[in-house]
Amino acid sequence: MRADRLVSLVLLLRQHGRLSAPALARELEVSTRTVLRDIEALSSAGVPVYAERGRHGGFALLPGFQTELTGLNHDEALALLVAGSRRGAQAFGLGAALASAMRKVVDALPESYRATAAGAAQRLLIDPETDLLARRQVAEEVPDTIVAEIRSAVFAGHKLRIHYAAAGQAPTWRTVDPIGLVTVRDQGYLLATRAGTDRTYRLSRVLAAEELAEPAQRPDRVDLDQAWQERSTRFRTGGDQVAVLVRVNPARREDLVGTALAIVAEEADADGWLRLEVTFQDARHAEWALWQLATNAEALAPQWLRSSLRDRAAAVTTCYELVPEVDYRDLDVTE
Repeated sequence: MRADRLVSLVLLLRQHGRLSAPALARELEVSTRTVLRDIEALSSAGVPVYAERGRHGGFALLPGFQTELTGLNHDEALALLVAGSRRGAQAFGLGAALASAMRKVVDALPESYRATAAGAAQRLLIDPETDLLARRQVAEEVPDTIVAEIRSAVFAGHKLRIHYAAAGQAPTWRTVDPIGLVTVRDQGYLLATRAGTDRTYRLSRVLAAEELAEPAQRPDRVDLDQAWQERSTRFRTGGDQVAVLVRVNPARREDLVGTALAIVAEEADADGWLRLEVTFQDARHAEWALWQLATNAEALAPQWLRSSLRDRAAAVTTCYELVPEVDYRDLDVTE
């Protein structure tokens, strides 16, 4: 662990030229005292690091000092830097490791490529935290200790005990055979089997995890993409799903499709609007999705959905009924 930190410290100095002890501590997520001990260890090992005094001082390497890392070409490094900007590593508790790896990628570049690749990576943004409508994508927080235990069991092929809080249920301990980890829109999932049955667990609902020594019962090879698709299909076709016939303004078609589970049929009406048969997870999901579209969509069936939307609209209308205007100058506010 310390060896990795020492390498990261050297790479930070190579890339920034000079950094203060507090700045190094923030980058490495350690105390200032630890940084000073690491600087002393590097000096003892022959790494030419020196201190510059004064207001803008800090630690730096002697000019021309090179590490033993091999080089990458510009496009290879750029691809890794862009991939590293995604937040999936955070979902799996690998944020610190990713930051260290990205420093090594930049340092591995030939001098002529280093500045241009890092600058090009700044021109590309993948999965920002908010969209154009300022809707924030909230990543779920999972303690690193829990994710590390799960990740270790997945890679080692060992059984895993998890204290899991399923939606609407009290937390319980269960032993599973882990298959792999998946991240979707910053939400992490554990794919596993339990007593031979496929199970999918949301990482944010795992309250504790313990890797066991017993080997997991699972195939040697797995296609995670196919496994995820199969489980997604089962999820969409299970539960209390409802089918809805809806007319929608073509300009809002994508908004409707983006919230529905599936499109069963679609055709154009004579007035240019689209008529779709779509499925939603349940009644609440259907009502919510159609309400978002306001007058840009009309639920044609089932009747209970039309009635529910009508009642909601009537309640809103009542809430905003016109009231007589009051001229506050006519009010006697004296005692």
